[in-house]
Amino acid sequence: MPVRPTLRCLREDLHLPLPPASTPLDQVDHPLLTKANEQFADPDTPHERIRAIDDVVLFKVKIGRWRGATHTDQAESEARDWLVAAGHREDGSADDFYTALHSQARAARQRYNAEHDKPLTTDTYSQHLLPGDDDQDRYLLEAGTRLAKRLDTVIRDLARGSLRDGHEHAVDLSGFRLGLLVRADHGHETYVAVRITGSVPTDLTAVILSRVPGCAADGWFPEYALPERHLLPAEHAWSNLMDPKAAAQLLDHCRPAPDR
Repeated sequence: MPVRPTLRCLREDLHLPLPPASTPLDQVDHPLLTKANEQFADPDTPHERIRAIDDVVLFKVKIGRWRGATHTDQAESEARDWLVAAGHREDGSADDFYTALHSQARAARQRYNAEHDKPLTTDTYSQHLLPGDDDQDRYLLEAGTRLAKRLDTVIRDLARGSLRDGHEHAVDLSGFRLGLLVRADHGHETYVAVRITGSVPTDLTAVILSRVPGCAADGWFPEYALPERHLLPAEHAWSNLMDPKAAAQLLDHCRPAPDR
């Protein structure tokens, strides 16, 4: 999996602004992240552990004067690699990144033990560096943005195909099948049917319907049959009317430019 920085590391250690959700954090332009992604691209590549940190497993990443600490989050449904801390190399100085990381983690352990009845038995405490709920929220926001962008492309392609031949066009997506039937009536309102085969969350259904161009958000109604057949048990369908101008724009987009 690509290495992504925690929000804290991005802002406080790398001193970079938070990009829009359309830019995944693992694609942020920084030499340390580039090096980390190179190191973790091959799962068989050995990594050097930061031995001074004993409460969690952190690995070293180095390039130029940049130093970093990475962590593999095994608690997720799929392992995810994170850059959790970053700094500069200062040989022989108390400000050296790994020396400072150890000192800060020991100080954090002392604070933790002073505030809790059950003391830690480890030499360090680094849980505050690990990804939290805000990092998970950002990851989900990026995933939702990617899905929305893909749906925009897929739905428009299906609609164009159906407008050209008058038949339903469908595609398999992650966990379900999406079909679109669009029939134009020469200058009159255009009929649209959206079919979903499989189980999808209600909010995802709403996102799909909202992505169909030229259709009123409150104009969708459930259907119990498509124009040419009845629905199968695992199928669900909704219909609406598409603005003829939107239908014409979809068709114009796929027409080749005239020869000059």
